Amino acid sequence: MTLPHPLAAHGLLNALEARGYHFITPTPATHARVIARRTEARDLRDVFGWSLPFKPDTVEPELIGLLRGIGALEERGALLGSNVRVSSLGAHLFLHSAYPTTAHDSVFFGPDSYRFASFLEAELPKLPRRKSLVDFGAGTGVGAIVAARFAEDIALIDVNAAALRLARANALHAEISFRIFGAQSWRFLRADTLAAVDGEIDCIIANPPYIADPAHRAYRDGGAMHGGELTLAWAREAAERLTSGGAFLLYTGSAIVAGDDRLQAALLETLAGFDITYREIDPDVFGEELDREDYADVERIAVVGLVAVKR
Repeated sequence: MTLPHPLAAHGLLNALEARGYHFITPTPATHARVIARRTEARDLRDVFGWSLPFKPDTVEPELIGLLRGIGALEERGALLGSNVRVSSLGAHLFLHSAYPTTAHDSVFFGPDSYRFASFLEAELPKLPRRKSLVDFGAGTGVGAIVAARFAEDIALIDVNAAALRLARANALHAEISFRIFGAQSWRFLRADTLAAVDGEIDCIIANPPYIADPAHRAYRDGGAMHGGELTLAWAREAAERLTSGGAFLLYTGSAIVAGDDRLQAALLETLAGFDITYREIDPDVFGEELDREDYADVERIAVVGLVAVKR
């Protein structure tokens, strides 16, 4: 996908904020149902939220210029389109990939982003302020931006270069527009392991992909164990890298088979040297996945939250 310069992308977010733009992004299944009702954008929410094509006079020239400036303006026959989408989370705006997120390097934002943010907002205040915090698999940067008040130094790592570029733009916009950051330094690292982070780590937050995705999209594919393989691998890395007293805050999904949360058992074994709290945040998400053959034995996909503190 297009990799806009963070300052230029901040300009687009700033212009939308000035116009009172607000959009809550639903699941892809809900998105598909809503846009089936119309084929052309009528307003800014249709353009930047629902990713519908638009006539040039639907959008102000300034916004079209900003889209063109970040390489996000597309020609769709006689109409135009944006290949980025903008979502609201509280007072903040986040730039991410337009619907549908079918490309391998798509950068996703949706209901999990809102739940992940709520999980962090509930759990981080219970812990002491951290010196070094890593957002593992940062995506749009939502976790790091929420967590910035609770750490001195922030590192965002992601395997997807497009995600890091958008995360940098989103962080810049949040810092300039809302001045919420307590963090003194920010690092954006392209990597798929914690080995990319130098020095000690005393907090790791993570929202790993947790669906078994035949297309192997980076933001979605959690591998074997019905998508739980990557979550378990990240937990192993966290267990090795965290300092004594370090905290691992994990938001993920678990495929429930015959009433059994097998991922929970595997995580408790992997994090045997930690004090752990574990809870279901939502008992049933992405139910449409259960129609697939590789989920034939799964009765539901639960979203779970784990807080583990190293002894």
